[in-house]
Amino acid sequence: MWSEIEFVVEGDAVASWTDALLEAGAASVRAEDADAHSADETPMFGEPGEPAPAGGWPRTRLSALVEARTDAQALLARAGALCGLPPPARFERQLLPEHDWVQATQAQFAPIPIGTRLWITPSWHLPEGDAQRDAARVIDGRCAIVLDPGLAFGTGSHPTTQLCLEWLDLHLRGGERVVDYGCGSGILAIAAARLGAGAVHAIDIDPQALESTRRNAAVNGVTLDIRATTDPLPERADVVVANILANPLRVLAPLLSGLLAPGGRLVLAGLLDRQAAQIAACYPQVALEPWRSLDGWTCLAGTLRS
Repeated sequence: MWSEIEFVVEGDAVASWTDALLEAGAASVRAEDADAHSADETPMFGEPGEPAPAGGWPRTRLSALVEARTDAQALLARAGALCGLPPPARFERQLLPEHDWVQATQAQFAPIPIGTRLWITPSWHLPEGDAQRDAARVIDGRCAIVLDPGLAFGTGSHPTTQLCLEWLDLHLRGGERVVDYGCGSGILAIAAARLGAGAVHAIDIDPQALESTRRNAAVNGVTLDIRATTDPLPERADVVVANILANPLRVLAPLLSGLLAPGGRLVLAGLLDRQAAQIAACYPQVALEPWRSLDGWTCLAGTLRS
């Protein structure tokens, strides 16, 4: 049996307490913003190319995982002595029930219907023995995309991914040349292929994402042209989709616009609602408009101007 000891530390004492707790016998230590989900919550990460908004949380909640029989006060006293700080005046302890962690993790990822033609599902939700069936797989009349969570972004659960999938589901009619720029797990490229695109190019800067895309394409029985950003660009496409973040989309505007064939359509996501107008202005060659918004995220879509 295991339990967690939780307490709040101020300022820059986090690293010292974390090291000391591990030295004192904690199996692991988790750090979270003590003011999360309040008006005082402090963002920690900026977008690529922009500085992080803060160097640390003003108040951090530390959670030390220990064996249930551990004397919490003794452990905290020892950790305090190791880091030269007084033990916390207040702490909480809770017993963790025995858990099937694999089952609990898998339960977080349920099948997701998208639009009218797509179904995103982890492999463990398929009928037994069905995990390796190929592109003929259909669930409730929908094309099923089998995708297990991994290191690359894109499981279908995030609003930006759902918006792009919904656009593809609604607009692809078959035979199109599609580019998925910043492919991550390959989910958008695979969806385009399952929806009948004639040729699909998946491009990413991260070798791990490219490997994930290769693996997921094989599982789903689709053929993709998978390229690194350092490789030559593919031919101009009928549809270019990029689900990244605002700053990369700003920087990549000339490249993404240049990938469009005459009359081609551009789909951009990874944008907060308040960022949409600014990013649309970076693409004067494309008549971009907000297409849909979901949970504070906007998807832009538009056609290359003639």
